[in-house]
Amino acid sequence: MAHKLLPTVPGTWGVRIRFHYLIALLIAVVVVAAVYRAGDSVPVVKTPEEVLKEFDDAPSPAVGPIYPAGDSELVVKVPEEVQKEPVAAPYPATAPYPAAASPTAAEGCDLFSGRWVFDNESYPLYKEKQCSFMSDQLACEKYGRKDLSYQYWRWQPYHCDLPRFNATVLLESLRGKRLIFVGDSLNRGQWVSMVCLVDKWIDPSLKSLSYHLNGSLITFKAHEYNASIEYYWAPLLVESNSDDPVNHRLPERIVRVQAIEKHARHWTDADIIVFNTYLWWLRDEMKVLWGSFHGPDGIYKEIDMVRAYEMALNTWSEWLEFHVNRTKTQLFFMSLSPTHLRGEEWGLGTGQNCYNETDMIMEEGHWGSGSDPRLMRAVEAAVDGLKTRGVTVKILNITQLSEYRKEAHPTIYRKQWVPLTEKEISNPVSYADCAHWCLPGVPDTWNELLYAYLFHLP
Repeated sequence: MAHKLLPTVPGTWGVRIRFHYLIALLIAVVVVAAVYRAGDSVPVVKTPEEVLKEFDDAPSPAVGPIYPAGDSELVVKVPEEVQKEPVAAPYPATAPYPAAASPTAAEGCDLFSGRWVFDNESYPLYKEKQCSFMSDQLACEKYGRKDLSYQYWRWQPYHCDLPRFNATVLLESLRGKRLIFVGDSLNRGQWVSMVCLVDKWIDPSLKSLSYHLNGSLITFKAHEYNASIEYYWAPLLVESNSDDPVNHRLPERIVRVQAIEKHARHWTDADIIVFNTYLWWLRDEMKVLWGSFHGPDGIYKEIDMVRAYEMALNTWSEWLEFHVNRTKTQLFFMSLSPTHLRGEEWGLGTGQNCYNETDMIMEEGHWGSGSDPRLMRAVEAAVDGLKTRGVTVKILNITQLSEYRKEAHPTIYRKQWVPLTEKEISNPVSYADCAHWCLPGVPDTWNELLYAYLFHLP
């Protein structure tokens, strides 16, 4: 089926180097010395799991004007394309965006199988400083990052081209409609990306941002089109004790896997819904509640994480089956967004992570330990079951293409919601954010893929 995430042999995912590329590489090849960090690695203060938990628990950031005009130093590195072995050949200085897709995505091309191409003519699709609604959690340049080469990569499918993102086409199609992203902070980042992609095409007097439901629902409105691009905070999709978008730093996570109406009634009637849920499930067991958080008769039980995830997806799928308008609403599910918490997985020493990384991973089919295929299979099963009941959900498989982008996370270049300790300040690895993504960056590609599915695929 077209939405399948996991092939028979997962190791075959990723960048395949075709013969004519190898010939070009051999002609252009240059020998480069490996660059090693000087000095001993600093001991890790927190485990990757502890760091990831802090990223999860960060409050919903306020969005607003990004910062006054004024350019910081811009460093554009022209990265090197490598094979599995570290023999490198430089990319061309520019790789212009194709004028037309040939063949088109609609002809059956797998948009998720391809490679990253350096393109500093067509990318980024917007400037961080020019996005009126940039999030401080994702504004890496604002918070001091000088190497901005992560902004200049374009995803190139092997057998076709991604359609060029056209903000006007999207806005016109959303006239009188709602597009809503539902899920955790990774989906919020994709929402910020989408808002930034259309922002400059709308007159400042004809757009607004508003908060509802104690901040759980954020609405960007393009008034000329009467179009809404929204985000709804539901990190586990179903009800949990982490549903407050600000105050969810709790000692114990509890989920009501059979309860979704509290959230779903706010997005069910939307025209396009983009779901995700992953990071908040990453623990061996989940504490599940049958009953109410406020009632005296609740029953609690620790359940295997994967089983609890399946139960939550079952509740989600049943809600869609009985409540979503199948002739009106288009449904999408984002596959998991990878983390880069363990540097040993791409050749660094133990205890290192994405901090100070400026190049992507070039190993074909790289798959990090933070990406759990069991949860991806659970999503597949839920979507397959919905299809048999007449409900179509399209899975956007952004996992493998994002796995390569270890250099594109905020690391230390973001707003810190909790003051850093002296120990953390002395060891940046200990608080580097290797879960979220800088903008402009990888989530823009996710939205390009969403755009292709909305306008160029049946």
